[in-house]
Amino acid sequence: MVRVRRPASLHFVLLTAAALAIGACSSGESSSTTDTGAGAAAAPSSTSPPTTSTSIPGPVPAGELVVDSYPVPAGSRPHDVAPASDGGVWYTAQGSGELGWLDPATGETRQIALGSGSRPHGVIVGPDGAPWITDGGLNAIVRVDPGTDEVTVFPLPGDGADANLNTATFDSAGLLWFTGQNGVYGRVDPSTGTVEVFDAPRGTGPYGITTTPAGDIYYASLAGSYVGAVSPDGTVTVLEPPTPGQGSRRVWADSTGAIWVSEWNAGQLSRYDPATGEWESWPLPGDEPAAYAVYVDDVDSVWLSDFGSNAMLRFDPATETFDTFPLPHDPGDVRQILGRPGEVWGAESAADHLVVIRAATPAQ
Repeated sequence: MVRVRRPASLHFVLLTAAALAIGACSSGESSSTTDTGAGAAAAPSSTSPPTTSTSIPGPVPAGELVVDSYPVPAGSRPHDVAPASDGGVWYTAQGSGELGWLDPATGETRQIALGSGSRPHGVIVGPDGAPWITDGGLNAIVRVDPGTDEVTVFPLPGDGADANLNTATFDSAGLLWFTGQNGVYGRVDPSTGTVEVFDAPRGTGPYGITTTPAGDIYYASLAGSYVGAVSPDGTVTVLEPPTPGQGSRRVWADSTGAIWVSEWNAGQLSRYDPATGEWESWPLPGDEPAAYAVYVDDVDSVWLSDFGSNAMLRFDPATETFDTFPLPHDPGDVRQILGRPGEVWGAESAADHLVVIRAATPAQ
């Protein structure tokens, strides 16, 4: 069943048999440790740990769950999203080289040019409340002032040329860590503007990155099929998932510090427990699953995007079961997920829409 709640968005009621609970997701902003992924203020990144927040009380009946879809300017090709502290949602308009902002109350958008040649990939909200962007076209980390739209560019040094920048996260010390698919990872000190770049083990592949509640940094290597644990000095310990060639794409930490991994090649979800060194894995439902994004909300529900089923999935670690939320457009191609209390956001990169999963209110 489809319900239209406002001209700018389409609402799809999720008709599943069982009652579902949408846990409040960590907001795009958080304090010292996160974004999540991501200093001073606090917010999660496209890859960061969940924060404590008020969640939607109790299980929500299936008929009250909706997927809202918001159009963004044609050709934007939105890649990543980050809920903003003002109630809006930031998104990277990779197709137009801009940072976008959506007002969910009205459906209105505005876009900020990031510079000639810009090709933004990831966006997170930092501890300072500002959006921070990994821009592969500029080969730089970019900060946009949320009040003035002023753009500040932190170019990578010469040894980080053509990094193919991907995702970022803030650690507990306020440093921004980032990945580059062409075989690097690095960090930026916002207080000094210093940018450092390190060569990744096994070369190409660094993709998603996350911060644990304790402030530890982990990244996933898609081409390298491993998870890297990053030490404060920048050295990396390679962690081997149990499935060879699984294609670890994105990672996210839960409230206990366990690392959840979306495995693109294997079509499965895995969890690594740093306390024990143990791994567990769960195949996604469907015939040809392709796990792209992963995100853990503040009640430790695990959300994924599955290109194989063109859907968002929710995994319950307690029951080890998946719930499926079909996307409004086919293909939708949600490449990253973030959230805030009561909302899980993604971008349909193939359809020029942002989507959110939340509980319908009586007025809806």
